[in-house]
Order: sequence, then structure tokens, then C-alpha cells
Amino acid sequence: MTSTGSMVGLFAGIGGLELGLREHGWNTELLCEIDPGAQAVLRTRFTDVPVHSDVTKLRSLPQDIELVAAGFPCQDLSQAGRTAGITGSRSGLVDEVFRLVKRKKGPRWLLIENVPFMLQLGRGAAMRHITDALEDLGYTWAYRVVDARAFGLPQRRQRVLMLASRTEDPRAVLFGEDAGERPVDDHADFPCGFYWTEGTRGLGWAVNAVPTLKGGSSVGIASPPAVRLPSGEIVTPGLIDAERLQGFDPDWTAPAALVPGLRNSHRWKLVGNAVSVRMASWVGRRLLESGDYERGIETPMKPGDAWPVAAWGSNRQAFRVHTSTWPVQEPYEDLSGFLEDTRLLSARATAGFLKRTRMGNLRFVPGFIDDVESHLDRMGGFPEAAA
Repeated sequence: MTSTGSMVGLFAGIGGLELGLREHGWNTELLCEIDPGAQAVLRTRFTDVPVHSDVTKLRSLPQDIELVAAGFPCQDLSQAGRTAGITGSRSGLVDEVFRLVKRKKGPRWLLIENVPFMLQLGRGAAMRHITDALEDLGYTWAYRVVDARAFGLPQRRQRVLMLASRTEDPRAVLFGEDAGERPVDDHADFPCGFYWTEGTRGLGWAVNAVPTLKGGSSVGIASPPAVRLPSGEIVTPGLIDAERLQGFDPDWTAPAALVPGLRNSHRWKLVGNAVSVRMASWVGRRLLESGDYERGIETPMKPGDAWPVAAWGSNRQAFRVHTSTWPVQEPYEDLSGFLEDTRLLSARATAGFLKRTRMGNLRFVPGFIDDVESHLDRMGGFPEAAA
């Protein structure tokens, strides 16, 4: 493929952004990632690309870089993390991105990815910090919350894609397509994903999809979601399915298992924190095809307004863009045909989930709790020590 341009991947994880952009001609010249397991994956999958371990010690970027991609750490932003905010020890590292791109002849494009909760955190303070920093550097910015299901993957995973440039119009890239959400399938006819680790205040219920894959618990224990099949059986996806749900080839993270001292559960963390490859590929295609921006319905934002699903701005003025989280509707892979690597949810996990549902006030779709109870009976009944 003809090269589109050279890029750098900061906080590269296992290379989701870089892999998706590579499909449209972007050549990665440098990767930066501190996690030893992720480093092993990057060195195996991007064999000719140098991997730097610490963004705070990276003095400068290679010359003639046209795009910098940065899926900066979300642990201080996500609802599953500590929510310490944009100045937390992990998520505050986004300022290192601004340090590296501040030179006058910096990259043509800056692509930032993170969790939607960053829009709400601190009543919008995290986003204001980022947009102010970009504008101080002379960038026009745009962002859009995008759902991975739009690209055919049966995982309900929303992420903020933010694109900024000093010379180009990011609006044409992010807002030029809008297909709208596909109709919701009937929960009785399709597999439904949920978090078996919850049950009192939340469920993560997703019809014909799994809820957002997570990086695991704070103590490093893998916690894949569960799936209620139309038969009533309850299963959990295996690691291979999790990799595929993120758009990677099976065993993409296998090199991490060879790192001394890392448990296999660390691979779950790497997959849960990864960027969807298909989502990144869509950005890569739009960078090639976007053309001129046709201004649609926009509303000026006032100071203190909540950050919407999509917006753009420059020079301390921001505009709400009325669009959906589904820019396209790629052919959808039904969850029933997608899953290939599953195991039955254990009796202990099932019993623990049932106990939590009885402690809370959640409402469930008809028949769901009956299916859970029947699954527990088939697994041998309520164990003495439930989760």
C-alpha cells in the first residue's frame, strides 16, 4: 500500500490505533508504551518499529511526523477506575503529548482516544483542560463519541475520538458520516451480555452484544462479561474472543505471556484497555476521504454547558454538533455466530451474581433471573462459598 504518512503512537498499548491506521497507509515510526506485557506485543507485531518505554523521558518526536496518536491512560477517568481526574498520576500524562507536539512545525494531525466519562468528569474540567491546551498550541479540535458496534463488532463500547490540527479541518473527518443507530434486537431471540460481577446497581445489559470489555479488577483478576444464550445457558467469552471483539487477530497478545513475572490474566488487562482496531481503521479511511466539511446543525456552547456527544472548537469557542455515535453501519456480526471460545459461568460466580441481584433494586427483562437460576441448578446448585 502507498504510504499515507508517518506517525507516532504514544501510550500505544497493544497497537490498536496503529494497526487500524496502518490499514490505510500510515507507517508507524515510533511507539511509546510503559507496560512490559504491551511492549512485548508491540515488539512482536511491529517488528521494525522502535519501542520507547517512558513518555516522560522522550525528548522529541522523529522529524517529518504527520500524525501523533495517543490513547492516553484512562484509569483516572473511567468509571471503573479511580476517577481522580485529568490531573491524576496516570491520565495527567496527556500533558506529555502537548509537550511533544508544541513545536511550530509539529504533526499535521493529533488523534486522541479515551473513555466517554472524561466528558463528565469534574463537571467537564477534563475536557476543558484538553481543549484549552490544544487551542493554546494553535489547534482546531473536534471530537465524537463513537460506538464499536457501528463497525460490525458485537461489543457495546463507546469511546471519545478527538482529532486536532493546525492546518486541516478535523470536522470533515469526524462528522462527515452519520448512519444512526441500528434497531435494537429482541432480547428473547439473541444472546445478551451483562456483567456477572455486578447486579446491585448496574448490569451492563447489551442485546446481541457484550458490554464494554474491561481491563479486569484492581487486583489483576480477569472479569470477562457473561452472555445469556437464547437456550438459557450462561457463558463467558474466552481471551481469544475478547481479542476478536476488539478487532485483533486471535492470540494477538500471546507475546505478553512470555514476559517473566506476568500472569496470563495480564493479557485480559491489555485487551480491555485496547483501542478497537476497526474504530481506528474508520478514522484512517476518513483521513483519506473526508473532503470539505459541509456544515450541519451546530449550536454554540456556553461556558459551563455539559459536553455533548460531539463538538468542535477553536479560539475559546465551542460548538455542539448534532450527530449520533454510529457514523456508519457496517455489516453486523451477531454475537451468536461470533463467539468461538466460551466456557460456562461457574456455579460460584452465578450464585454470587444472584445474591447481589436480591440485594439491589434493579429491574430485569422477563425471564432473565429464571434463566440464571436454571443455569445455577444445571451447574450443581448454590455452593457453600459464593462470590
